[in-house]
Parts: sequence; structure tokens; C-alpha cells
Amino acid sequence: MHIQGVLNVLALQEGCIPYHSHEISSLKLGTLTPYHKGPMVPGTQSILPDDCTVQQVVLMHRHGSRGPLGEQRYIDHLLQTLDAYSEVIKEVDLPPNFAFLKTGYKSDLDPEKLTPIGRKELFDHGIRFALKYPHLTADTVLSSDSERVVESAHWFAQGYFGRDAEHVKYLNVTDLNDPVSWITPVPGPACPKFSFDYGRQVSQAYSEVYIPPINKRLNELLPFLHFTDDDIRGAIYACAYDLAAHGVSPWCDIFLPRELADFNYHLDVFMDAACAYTVPHNLGPLAGTVYVNKLIERFTNSSGDVQPLHLEFGHDVTILFAMAALNLTRDVPPLSPEGPPPHRKFHTAEQTPFAANMVWEKFTCKHSFDGPQIRLVLNEETFPLHTCQRTEDDYRFGTCSLEAFITANEYSTNIRFGDPIWNKSCGL
Repeated sequence: MHIQGVLNVLALQEGCIPYHSHEISSLKLGTLTPYHKGPMVPGTQSILPDDCTVQQVVLMHRHGSRGPLGEQRYIDHLLQTLDAYSEVIKEVDLPPNFAFLKTGYKSDLDPEKLTPIGRKELFDHGIRFALKYPHLTADTVLSSDSERVVESAHWFAQGYFGRDAEHVKYLNVTDLNDPVSWITPVPGPACPKFSFDYGRQVSQAYSEVYIPPINKRLNELLPFLHFTDDDIRGAIYACAYDLAAHGVSPWCDIFLPRELADFNYHLDVFMDAACAYTVPHNLGPLAGTVYVNKLIERFTNSSGDVQPLHLEFGHDVTILFAMAALNLTRDVPPLSPEGPPPHRKFHTAEQTPFAANMVWEKFTCKHSFDGPQIRLVLNEETFPLHTCQRTEDDYRFGTCSLEAFITANEYSTNIRFGDPIWNKSCGL
């Protein structure tokens, strides 16, 4: 009896380690991570030489923090469980990190909608963008037709243009005549074979590995609540979406750091298998070729209508498709539902958090570089273009020449929408 009592105390102590003993800013929750600057890459300088001038910029910005999508059903399931045992909760002693349940947890999340934090993210980014590129101008803003993306584009414009935002031309992909959009190439009629289903299958397999142990631990702490695996999923999503809506969540405190790390990997596995490297038929990189070809078209002015600045807004998948086609974050061996490898390149928490921004710069220099150069700034930090780096300075600044960039992306330049490769891959 004494031994069992000690074990119970140890279990209680472990379960009560509050996550807020760590910095909230260090939380990594896959694509549901609050916006933060990207990591600095050791050995890569983030400031270009003084003799260099950025002449052209292409921005692809993910929408800001939003409410839940299909995950709302798990949060609703959790709320039903708490409601069913509300009288019991009032009567029992709870561990400190569950004390918030005494007063009743209420969820006011607005599914799919941009949150106040999401609006601020985009407004702030618009201001910072204007300060970083004061010499470049634009008069058009392009977005996907999703409501949260359209709203994100408008909040960015308010920060970037100020009062002049009302004079800007706002377009979405449905206003264009392109046969396939580089912002939302799939899913849809452009590629009937494409589906997010494989990503769901793979991530579900991994959730069946890491969710049951969390359920077991929490049910040992709170046996009177009879948590199910779906309740645990609801609690994790409540953590992520409370942060997206309010910047704080009591649910984050009930999980151990390793459990949230498992959730982070769960979303990485999902996105990798849904829109990146492990999508069947290589459809992730294929979809990204549309963006890469548009980027090269702009940097070479092959269409004859070059603009110095493109302000465009899409989704996490928009960025991930492009990164997959560019082959910048591929893991070998690929990510699998068996568990995370010791090291990996594909990190959605770092690459596509809410309000992620992928900024492509074309620049020239008087002496430091010969000819036009390309740089990728992902979430305000240089992301090295390792597939096309040639010179010592390329590695030093994470850049490469436009010529080397085009050569390195022959996979994309050899594919066009409607050609035999596209049609065979997509089932057209």
C-alpha cells in the first residue's frame, strides 16, 4: 500500500509539471504554432553586403492565426465530457494544473475565422515589410478566395499602405484567367488524383502511437473523468487554438513537453504526407512547380510585365508545395508514422506557423556578386538555398545566382500544367 501511494504521488508530480515553466514562445505545435521568427542558420549571414540592392521582391504570406477547422469536433467532444462530470469536478481535489476546471472551462472559438491575434500578426507584418523595403511599391494585392486569407491580405495592406490601403486593387484567384493558380493549385479539377486523405491516414497512424499513453497518464490522475482518446485530442487542439485566439491556454499546462513534441511531429507527418514529399505519385512537388515557374517567370521577366513587388496571400500548403518542388526540406529517409527521427529538415512549426511569410528577393551588387542573385527569407530569417549554392559567398549569405537557381529547378521548368507529366500524374 505504501509503495502504491508513493507511485501515485510520483505520477501526480509528473502530471503537474506545468508547461508554462517553459517559455510559451518555445511551443512548437506544427502548422498551428503561433507566429515567431524563423531560426537563424549557423554560418549564414542575414544581412546582405552594403553594395547590394534588392530590386524585386515576391511575397507569399500565410493567413494569420485562425479558429479550428475539422478539429472543432474533438474540442466539442471534450466539452461534452467536462459537462457530463461537472458536478464531480466541483467536489474533488484537482492537481494545480487542472484547477481551472473548477470554475468551468468555456470555449469561445470561432471556427475557420481569423482571430484578433491573427489580424494583429498581419497588420504588424505589413508595417515591418514597409520599413524593410521602402524603395519598392505595389498597387495590387492578390489572395486566395478563402475568407480568412482575404481578410489577412486586407490587414497586411492596412499596415503596409496605411490610409492608402483603400486605393489598392484587391484581387483573388477567381479574378484571374490562369488555368491553374500558383496560390491554390490543388485540390480541385486541375488535379483530380490529389487528395489530403493519405496525410490523414499517416497522421492517424501516428496518433494511435502517442495519444493512448497520454490518455492513460491523465486517466490515472483524474479517473473520475473517464477521458477517451478523442478527449485528449480535444485538449491538445484546445491548447493550440486557445493560443491562436487569446495567446494563452490552460490546456497547454496539462501536457508534458514530450507529449506536445509528439503532437508537433503528428502535424509534420500529416503535412508531409498531405502536401509535401511523401504524397503519393509525387503530387506535392508537382503542385509546387506552378509556383516555382511563376517565380522564375517574374525574376526573368519572361512575360514582359515585370513588377518590382508582388504581395500575395495564401495558405500553409502554398508555401509547403513550393518548398517541396524546390527540394529544400526533404528528409532522407522520409518522415514516417513510426516516430520522429533524431534530426529532420521538415519542420512546419518553423517553416509554416500561422502568418508564415515566404519572401523571395532578387538583388544585384556592385562588387560582392556577379549578376542577379536570389535569396529566400522565410519568416524573417535567411533560408539557405542549398540546392543551387556554388560559391563561398553563396554559402555565406544563403544565396545563389539567378542562373544557378533556374538550373537547379529543372524539375519544375520541365513541367507545365496540362503537359503529359502533369496529366499522367493528376489523372487528367
